[in-house]
Amino acid sequence: MSTHAFEHSSHVEARVWHGLSVHWAWLAGGFVLAFAVPYLLADAIEIDRDLFYGLYALSVVGLFALWSRSTGYDLVAAVKRHWLAAVLLGLAAAAVLAAIVVRTDDATSRPEGVALVGAVAWRGILYGATDGLFLSVFPILVVFAAFAGTRLDRRFAGKVVIGMAAFAASLAMTAVYHAGYSDFRSDKITKPLAGDALWSAPTLLTLNPIGAPIAHAGLHTSAVLHSYETEIFLPPHS
Repeated sequence: MSTHAFEHSSHVEARVWHGLSVHWAWLAGGFVLAFAVPYLLADAIEIDRDLFYGLYALSVVGLFALWSRSTGYDLVAAVKRHWLAAVLLGLAAAAVLAAIVVRTDDATSRPEGVALVGAVAWRGILYGATDGLFLSVFPILVVFAAFAGTRLDRRFAGKVVIGMAAFAASLAMTAVYHAGYSDFRSDKITKPLAGDALWSAPTLLTLNPIGAPIAHAGLHTSAVLHSYETEIFLPPHS
């Protein structure tokens, strides 16, 4: 190999590893945010639940936007990638998750009329989509972006390994986030961890960011409609 070719190869490799380290730093920041937001706002300060959902959504969207902008991640291209499969998988996962809500949680009273519409929009769709974005989309896309351009990314077996690492990151994000709520610092945390595979699958299989939020919004919307006073779904719980 010529000196010029060697220097070019070293430069490319250095850029890849620098990008990898930057993405890991953002993922670590996501873990800090995942615990801090519910612990400080819902557990320590105990602010109004609906205000909490709004602040949580703002913090997650801000984190996602800053990560994509600072690293140059192309969100438009990601949304276009296998978008039909992502939507269909998201809807299928939402249906399964809705069935789980109905079968595992008792029906409770709920508001009516405009109040119910607002609850579906805020607690169901907004909060659900935010959870899907934070617990699944962010860790999965960050891990895949970190390994983009590496030798591991050039082989099918390597992509499978990256997918496993991305799923592990999603599970970890789900665990850290729910640990921020006092009632989930118990065996109860196994419930969201079990559900993570379902709501993460649409994004994990397509690398499209719209699948997991659809799935998670289906979970939260069904909880609002079926078990509004749930002690399992829709944290924080009183």
